[in-house]
Amino acid sequence: MRYSFFFFAGLLFLLSCAGPKKATTTTPAGGTKYSEDLSLYRPKVEAAPSKDAPTQDNARKQTPYVEAKYSVNKKLDAVLDSIDRINLQRNFIDGFTIQVYSGLKREDALNTKKELTSTLPDLQSEVQYSQPNFRVKVGKYFNRLDAQRDYVDVKRHFPTAIIIPDKVSIN
Repeated sequence: MRYSFFFFAGLLFLLSCAGPKKATTTTPAGGTKYSEDLSLYRPKVEAAPSKDAPTQDNARKQTPYVEAKYSVNKKLDAVLDSIDRINLQRNFIDGFTIQVYSGLKREDALNTKKELTSTLPDLQSEVQYSQPNFRVKVGKYFNRLDAQRDYVDVKRHFPTAIIIPDKVSIN
């Protein structure tokens, strides 16, 4: 009983999936010759207009300029202005510097700065104190590639130098 329900449901499904009835012909010699009419599935195409007679569709139409109703220019200008105001308030950006010395003794930091300015006078150096260390830093760079150029020169004289991320003032 239970299997007969599934059998009839499957048979009903197969019959509903079958398309429109197609014409088939068979040959009397036992082989089946198949043929069907597909004209009902072909798209209907209208005849193309003749080239001799000019039509209104072939003439180029001039359309007047229409101002956009839903323009985003005003909204975009407001967003750009707010970004500009935020950027004007910023005094520092993320950048890089070369750290030549980091230690606990102030005298060593000042001696390192003095030696640095005598060997590489074109680079600006400074001593910073961040508790409990003194640091000697050279240069302020917006990207690491610029820092790398001077780092090669500094590394020759100070082998412990490293490039570190730092805040760079934009004033």
